[in-house]
Amino acid sequence: MRTKVTLILIFLNVALFGFIFYVRPKFDIEEKIKATRTRVLGPESADIQSLTLVAGPQTTALARRGEAWSITAPFNWPANPHAVSSILKELQLLEHETSFLVADLPKTGMTLADYGLDHPAASIAFTTTATPTPVTLQLGKGTTDGNRLYILSPDGERIHVVNRRLATLLATPPEQLRSDELLSIPVFEVRSFNLQNAANLRIRVRRDGDRWAFETPIDARASKTATELTIAGLAALRAKTFVTEALAPELTPATSASLRITLEGNNRSETLLLGAPRSTPAADATEIEFYAQIEKSDYKSVVFTVSVPKPLLDQLSNAQKALRETHLYSLDPRTVTSIALRAPRQPELSLQRVDASGETITWQSITRSGEQASPTQPADAGLVRQLIDNLNNLTAAEFLSDAPSRADEEAWGFNQPEREIIVTTTTGSTPQTTTLRIGVGANRGPTAYAQFSDAHFVYAIDAEILRKIPVEPRAWRNRTLRELPAGARITALAILPLGATDAAPLYQRQLDGAQTWDDALATEPAERQAAIRTLLAQLRQLRAKNFAGDHFTATVSTGGPERPWSYKLVATVILEGGAAGAQTSTQEILLSDRIGGTTQLAGAQDLDALFEIEQPFTDALWTLIYGPRDPGPASTPPAPATAATP
Repeated sequence: MRTKVTLILIFLNVALFGFIFYVRPKFDIEEKIKATRTRVLGPESADIQSLTLVAGPQTTALARRGEAWSITAPFNWPANPHAVSSILKELQLLEHETSFLVADLPKTGMTLADYGLDHPAASIAFTTTATPTPVTLQLGKGTTDGNRLYILSPDGERIHVVNRRLATLLATPPEQLRSDELLSIPVFEVRSFNLQNAANLRIRVRRDGDRWAFETPIDARASKTATELTIAGLAALRAKTFVTEALAPELTPATSASLRITLEGNNRSETLLLGAPRSTPAADATEIEFYAQIEKSDYKSVVFTVSVPKPLLDQLSNAQKALRETHLYSLDPRTVTSIALRAPRQPELSLQRVDASGETITWQSITRSGEQASPTQPADAGLVRQLIDNLNNLTAAEFLSDAPSRADEEAWGFNQPEREIIVTTTTGSTPQTTTLRIGVGANRGPTAYAQFSDAHFVYAIDAEILRKIPVEPRAWRNRTLRELPAGARITALAILPLGATDAAPLYQRQLDGAQTWDDALATEPAERQAAIRTLLAQLRQLRAKNFAGDHFTATVSTGGPERPWSYKLVATVILEGGAAGAQTSTQEILLSDRIGGTTQLAGAQDLDALFEIEQPFTDALWTLIYGPRDPGPASTPPAPATAATP
């Protein structure tokens, strides 16, 4: 039984595969033949190179030029690709619902005149690459129901009945077939952007990699965003109306252009000429309509109007400033190797990159006065990165002058700049250095002035940048002063008052053997436990909130005359392991009295540091130093007794 079922299934599979591979293809071939027979035109319609559309007195000629189509009669102008595509598809897919031979007409008593094909008023002629002789379809009358149309085949032997959509497309006026696009080079292809006004001022902006730069009338960086938005705005311009009447020479763009705009792409260029406004614009107009022409041999005679948005017109009219890059710097932090800062009557401060491994960059600072250089100090990488960001965010509020006189430069303070910033970047093996001078002028105010040493341009900038780039070494010193390794243990902690030789420690604790701080603090009040744990954490990673001086001093000023330090914090640190066994060291930090609610100064002689400690450190010291003397909140006096009412 199973064998019989298996054989039946095998037979059915063989029959199915036989149908798929032998019978079905014959059906497909028959369907293709049937479709071919209903098509009015053959495969030649896939390679149409020109079209001539005749509808009564109206004749429109179109020709393919490369990948684009153009109208060649009754005027020269680029054709609307969508409109031409509709006509081409209609011809390529044109099918008849029925057809009959012209030779059979006498049998029915009919003639070509009965179908409007003896002297047809409409026709479509096209040429192809293979057949330069025009192939012509003649259009006759519509059918009685008005939905179909009689056409005569190109060889004149057969009449086809087709959908009258073909006649509708044929009747499209040439004005609707022309493209309203003026500049077709896309933004990503544009290599240069050129402007020339009526005063013959020429402006050329060229693409330089992923940036833009002015070539004329100045050599300066152009704003990538502003330039590409302007080009995109030009690409969005459309022809509004086409002018058929003759214009006076002062209105014609070709003879009296108010603005000449040229876009250069890959081996091609396009130029738009703007003439005079079509009418006097209103004061609050959002766009202005100009007479315009395309400067191209085929289309140069066509005058049209175009509405230019007022913001775009302002950009074009003031391109020398409007397209300028307002950012003074465009630094890649990965390529910056040093930044030197100079100020009057101060040593030069140099921030130098020491090492870059992965995303981590290490910096150091050094000061120079003449031939003398100070020892290097670790610089705070976060602050240097913030400095680079501040430079990248530095923008020109105004472009004051592209060719200042010596008197102008002196008036803006460049004879003795308030700051000089020398940035060195290295791309590959070639270092590049730029120097920016910042002046403040005679009258200090919210505006400062900037000028690069290798250019004459003068920018007005926000004077706040001077506060953000101090020249004092302590401003850039690494805030992390000391960080204990993971294997280090703090085994003793003491806070000692200074100034009295017999004064008792304010706090003192030493661990016994393998004792932990959790064990040692078990009997302490919760508030003191929290304070000591905070101190231990701060000592493991000692950080400065700010530096109060460039070096450690034996005395400290807390808003008045110099005074001795008030307290000393001593910690004993043991580093386990190593060839020499456990190593013991002592850390000492001198402390001032608390200054206000958030400030307390500290000094570490071994670190050569005078600094403000961070707020958690300050709060923990308050608990341990001042807590025992804190009387707590004032008690509320009892309310007076109320006399009894008689």
